[in-house]
Amino acid sequence: MQIYLDNSATTKPRPEAIALAQTVLQQQWGNPSSLHNWGQRAATVIETARLQVASLLNARDPESIVFTSGGTEANNLAILGVARQYSTPQHLIISSVEHSAINEPAKLLEKWGWQITRLPVNQYGRVNPLDLQASLQKNTVLVSIIYGQSEVGTLQPIERLAKITRDHGSLFHTDAVQVAGRLPIDVERLGVDLLSLSSHKIYGIQGAGALYIRRGIQLVPLLGGGGQEKNIRSGTQALPAIAALGIAAELAAAEMSVEISRLQRLRDRLFDLLADYPCLEITGDRLYRLPHHVSLILSDRFAAKAKDVTGKTIVRQLNMAGIGISAGSACHSGKLNPSPILLAMGYDAAAAKRGIRLTLGKDTTEADIDWTAMVLKQVICRLMPPLVCC
Repeated sequence: MQIYLDNSATTKPRPEAIALAQTVLQQQWGNPSSLHNWGQRAATVIETARLQVASLLNARDPESIVFTSGGTEANNLAILGVARQYSTPQHLIISSVEHSAINEPAKLLEKWGWQITRLPVNQYGRVNPLDLQASLQKNTVLVSIIYGQSEVGTLQPIERLAKITRDHGSLFHTDAVQVAGRLPIDVERLGVDLLSLSSHKIYGIQGAGALYIRRGIQLVPLLGGGGQEKNIRSGTQALPAIAALGIAAELAAAEMSVEISRLQRLRDRLFDLLADYPCLEITGDRLYRLPHHVSLILSDRFAAKAKDVTGKTIVRQLNMAGIGISAGSACHSGKLNPSPILLAMGYDAAAAKRGIRLTLGKDTTEADIDWTAMVLKQVICRLMPPLVCC
């Protein structure tokens, strides 16, 4: 039995996305910048996808969508595209639970002399809007707060945070890679200036993403070249991947209301099945949470032996049983370092190595949930003293 529960790392491409990518490769493979028929057929593919992604976000202007190679590039374009407009260092605010695709460009800016404020979070990984209000300065040019945390599933109060930021006169960006296609996003209601998303998180194919840029917002391009994507992202577009992103976005929007409730039911069932297991504690906010996301930590409150077990240990054990999960974010799960997200939430360094993440997807069934809960309990019993945890 094979059960894949790592959908926050990547999703299985849906058949419609694969079929469309193949069609594009075979029939619409021209350069979208060319003026002849082959090029114009390719350009139509790009613009169709732009409309589909704009619709997913309720972006009134399709031209506000700029295609990138993925969420990482979209985040870097947002952060550095704003920063490079300034000849002298300014002030950037992020949260202490950002993805590395935000943290790394922030560290780069710090080396350039920028002041970086990292907002604290509570024990559930949630930012207090009052902390943002207190941190804004005259030279704060950008605030970037992740929408849905990939490791612990916590959702941030983006609408309120964006309003505080814009009332101050600063720009607001959110990394919505984990949220887009999983929860409704209305960029007009949220009031964000910039928003990042990724294709392979919503059953598209790897190699495409997008950055929403509110009309009137100026960014300095990261790449110099042929001026594609309104001169914001030069380079010949990855046509098949962008087409797949478009159809994945359209289908996600059509299926969302039903899929949200289904995933929430399965998510909560898994939480409930593990609730009587004292060695496993929920991490992240149970109420303000991604619908597909389960995250846990092996507690040492009941046995000192837990200190010898890491999240990677549990991942390996479940993998041998045919179940795919991760130890925190996929970008860090191969490392033995404590999770910076769990550290920011108040866990000590030892505990911050014991987190696991199970993320559900379109193919996840109730039988998958029940089997996974049983196997996970068996794994914990083998790793921990039976009289304590079993």
